[in-house]
Amino acid sequence: MVPHPESGAGISSVPAIDVDLVRQLLAEQFPQWADLPIRPVEPGGWDNRTFRLGDRMSVRLPSAPHYARQVAKEQLWLPRLAPQLPLSVPTPLARGIPGAGYPFSWSIYRWLEGETARRDNITDMTAFATALADFLNALRRIDPTGGPEPGPHNFWRGGPLAHYDGETRAALERLVGQVDTAAALDLWEDALSSTWQERPVWLHGDVAQGNLLVRSGKLAAVIDFGTSGIGDPACDLVIAWKLFERESREVFRRALALDPDTWTRGRGWTLWKALILCAGMAGTIDPADIEDSRRVIDVLIDEHRQRFTVGK
Repeated sequence: MVPHPESGAGISSVPAIDVDLVRQLLAEQFPQWADLPIRPVEPGGWDNRTFRLGDRMSVRLPSAPHYARQVAKEQLWLPRLAPQLPLSVPTPLARGIPGAGYPFSWSIYRWLEGETARRDNITDMTAFATALADFLNALRRIDPTGGPEPGPHNFWRGGPLAHYDGETRAALERLVGQVDTAAALDLWEDALSSTWQERPVWLHGDVAQGNLLVRSGKLAAVIDFGTSGIGDPACDLVIAWKLFERESREVFRRALALDPDTWTRGRGWTLWKALILCAGMAGTIDPADIEDSRRVIDVLIDEHRQRFTVGK
């Protein structure tokens, strides 16, 4: 996972988040679990560092103040959301407090078995797309009363796409001659032309392959609700272009039954993410990330030009 470029401050004030730190925190606050085996979960992520605790639990520690804001939200809302969802989600077991030189609250969760989603471990991509759409539909149906509105806690997921306008245009300036910036700008401005007009709905905020767990080739769980909240669900559509291809994307689109403007904004969210990666504005130089982002940009532009069935 790449860092959120809007997260601001670095993590230099945070001690090394490693097995020794986890052991110290457990010894101070949850001694009943301090003797259990601890091992890092790979890939380690950016927002949080995750460790397996024994066979049935995990420890999750935010890496910076911006991510620490999410701990209380997950502790409060996940137990309320879980009974209304068709797939497993993380179950909070305990909430830790700052200690051992570590400055943030942190969490212990029930361990969820599964591999992160990849094209090569999914048996049937259209069935996977349907299952994910069913999950997001169920999430949207949950009563949003009192839910967390877009803000710093979730980097404005569910809020107006215009929040990223300056960043997107800066990325386009950096990429002149490398991508079709004129077409990308037209797509972006089209995405900015509408806003969510209905009641706010629940959204996950980061429906990415690393947050989808697969067991026996099927979608089994959705994790990492740090960017969840209520608002416009367009940001949850990014996976349509990152993971799915034409047939499975169309199955996903039909199953979600969202209006064309929301899909247009979904293309905008996806374009923003892909552009900042290609422009080197998201803290990664992984050639595979850049290559995949270029692929995604090409697909988005092609759909925009053709006014594909998910478009206007």
